[in-house]
Amino acid sequence: MKPLFVPLNTEYYNAFADGSKREELRRYGPRWNEKTCPVGRAVVLSKGYGKAHRMTGEIWKFKRQHGSTFGSTYKAAILDVYGTLDIEIACIAITVSDNAESSAPQGATRTPGYRADFDGEKYGT
Repeated sequence: MKPLFVPLNTEYYNAFADGSKREELRRYGPRWNEKTCPVGRAVVLSKGYGKAHRMTGEIWKFKRQHGSTFGSTYKAAILDVYGTLDIEIACIAITVSDNAESSAPQGATRTPGYRADFDGEKYGT
């Protein structure tokens, strides 16, 4: 299976690069679902659609969740993007490869061996 291409705004790309972001939320549907986002699938995170800034990673968890069941931070983001919480969301947890530091913004550092689930609970890798 080809790596899943995930274009991101600069803010979110940088957050994946420095290890502060571990999940990507997308509207659940034909493009973002259990079949297209299986655990173990390779991922290419891209700053926008250009080829200059890319990181690789792997999906380590996938969950379908209703927008109204998220915490306040995610709820605000879902409302901002989709205008409603009455929506199914694909929660895609991504572990960024160690080689991602070469693509990280200048001065950014990653937190290796750290993952968090969708509720913020920490897991060691």
